[in-house]
Amino acid sequence: MKNTLFIWVVKLIAVIILVQTLFFKFTGAEESVYIFSKLGIEPFGRIGSGVVELIASVLILMPRTTLLGALLAMGTMMGALFSHIFVLGIEVQNDGGTLFTLAIITLVCCLILIYNQKSKLPDLLQLKL
Repeated sequence: MKNTLFIWVVKLIAVIILVQTLFFKFTGAEESVYIFSKLGIEPFGRIGSGVVELIASVLILMPRTTLLGALLAMGTMMGALFSHIFVLGIEVQNDGGTLFTLAIITLVCCLILIYNQKSKLPDLLQLKL
């Protein structure tokens, strides 16, 4: 029971962080446009990453597809972290590193979910969802 509650809390933390950023990506918020312009992938990168994060969020919440969603979100967060480290900087437009920190938290949550479902990895590789 404790493990199940813990996993659901981890899922919700990841999903809440992923979903709360969608508003900014899909509405073209100034900071979001700035980030993806600096990366040279505005608007397609902004909208595309939003779609991927939305799909990952839904997949994470469904027990049968949690592993797939966590892998998808992990890849997205790795891209976000590399973008911060190599292009954007830890702090973006005086945010105090908030976006960087949220990406780390989401990545850690996804790694916990992947570890928790590691026994399903062989099935996923054979596309047995």
